[in-house]
Amino acid sequence: MSFLSIVLLSLAMSTDAFAAAVGKGTALHQPRWSEALRTGAIFGVIEAITPVIGWALGLTVASYVKASDHWIAFVILSGLGLRMVYRGFKASSLQAGERLTRHPFWLLALTGFATSIDAMVVGVGLALIDVDVVPVAVAIGLTTFVAVTLGVMVGRALGSVAGRWAEIGGGVVLAAMGVGILVEHLGRA
Repeated sequence: MSFLSIVLLSLAMSTDAFAAAVGKGTALHQPRWSEALRTGAIFGVIEAITPVIGWALGLTVASYVKASDHWIAFVILSGLGLRMVYRGFKASSLQAGERLTRHPFWLLALTGFATSIDAMVVGVGLALIDVDVVPVAVAIGLTTFVAVTLGVMVGRALGSVAGRWAEIGGGVVLAAMGVGILVEHLGRA
């Protein structure tokens, strides 16, 4: 696999994580770089591991993962998005100082996993064409780390401007990503 192909694949795999990170940044009250780096690291590690898992599964499980990846992503992303929308409306009576300062690890890990299911499927494809998965996984992980870190800080800027409406918007975007993945895959069937 060429260097350019690895770069393009890495960028493609990190776009949904970036969008989710913007939503995460809007939900926080003044996230600091340390929280953005923490979120980026969680997403980046998960995004680097999933293609390796997919590659290891190879042909034996390819049809199962490919057949259900859109449902898994839909349920997780839509569920998390609806939770953000709910929290955004619920937060209407809260003061800005009462917003989250840090997301729980499990919530970040679940969101990171939901946005990395496509990378697992890519890993299966890499096994089919006999590509060394390690450089690809490292590139995807690093690209996602940078994209998510920046996404949280972009979300911070949006959050300070738009307040709770930015969190609601981020939740709608996350849920729409889940629906979009489902519609795209069902449209191919």
